[in-house]
Amino acid sequence: MPTLIRNISVPRSLLADPDRFGGQIEGDLQRGDLLISEDRVIGMTGTPPAEARVADGKGRILLPGLVEPHLHLDKAFTLPRLPDVGGDLLAAIRAQEADKKNWTDDDLRARAGRALAELVSAGVVHARTHVDWGNGADPTATPRAWGVLAELAQDWADRIRLELSCLPDIDAFAEPATAARIAADVGRVGGTLGAWCLNHPRRASGFAAAFDLAASRGFALDFHVDEGQGAELDGLETLAAAALRSGFEGPVLCGHAVSLTNLAGDRLARLTEDLARARISLCALPTTNLYLQSRGAGTPDRRGITRLAEAAARGVTPCLGTDNVQDAFYPLGRHDPLLTLATAVPALHLDPPFGAHLPLITHLAARATGVEAGFVDRARPAHLFLAEAVSLPELVSAQPARRPLFQGPGAVA
Repeated sequence: MPTLIRNISVPRSLLADPDRFGGQIEGDLQRGDLLISEDRVIGMTGTPPAEARVADGKGRILLPGLVEPHLHLDKAFTLPRLPDVGGDLLAAIRAQEADKKNWTDDDLRARAGRALAELVSAGVVHARTHVDWGNGADPTATPRAWGVLAELAQDWADRIRLELSCLPDIDAFAEPATAARIAADVGRVGGTLGAWCLNHPRRASGFAAAFDLAASRGFALDFHVDEGQGAELDGLETLAAAALRSGFEGPVLCGHAVSLTNLAGDRLARLTEDLARARISLCALPTTNLYLQSRGAGTPDRRGITRLAEAAARGVTPCLGTDNVQDAFYPLGRHDPLLTLATAVPALHLDPPFGAHLPLITHLAARATGVEAGFVDRARPAHLFLAEAVSLPELVSAQPARRPLFQGPGAVA
């Protein structure tokens, strides 16, 4: 049975074809009466059939499912048992490593389950979590968290698609036997092949091997690269060169890339153009990078975040990720892309109208991770969410409650 929802608002940036959708344009929203059939969104056009059920949208905003491209659910909510949080990236790594003695199956399941509940409540339909690689003294061993999170992904599959991405250091891929073993683990759960690079000595051969594996096994790729501001960091350039040599068509996502802040002029233009030609998407991570970068004795005088606007201007697909939540890398936060977007507004100088930036947590994030793009007019009705907000500044500022438009068979929220 079709449903007519009167007085509802849809961000124009989240419509694949806004000119055919109908309704009245009010700033960066389209408002009107929305007709939805059982399996598709029809639009704000035409006369509804007599048998249509009618509901009142009260001017609230309708969203497609959000996409979260960069999380660390294995670390989430460990803050209460970390005695000395603070300092730079390396200090955070040391503090988190010390806590891994507490990572039992039950502990991981409880903390990651809490995170998944936050994601579902936020209206996220697809999320990618990175999983620290290694067990104890062996940095190449499959971690306990990998199996636990793979089980949780199955347990939550009817509410959210959780994708796992391995996170060894990039040098691990320079060892063929190690690379093959990691790829086998990733393949068993349908995951993404990932690694982190911070001036590792074998980074060039590691990236080359990762691209070869991805091409032969059909993996998507996701790298943490240059999470620092050192002038010597060239991981992003090394990654781009490896991608161009390989001819790999993606998807490839690069997170952090703080080293871009060191570049300007022709060098910045050349590198961002290479990223675009190599189809490497870029994920900015405002909370963790602003918290850990530019550490010194006093107030930081540099912004520790990548040049997202400059990369996007050259054709690189941009997106935003939440990254760490209440752990050694970032002591605050929650798993909500709208909160991440609100943090990015001052961090990246994202000016109004705010509808222009919603794609960073919807269809651009979907493109970057290689999943189905999130548009209201192409979404399945079950993947539409009603937010308790009537304007986009209210939506981004307050991160209001979101709930599925249809809760249960045929019911309208």
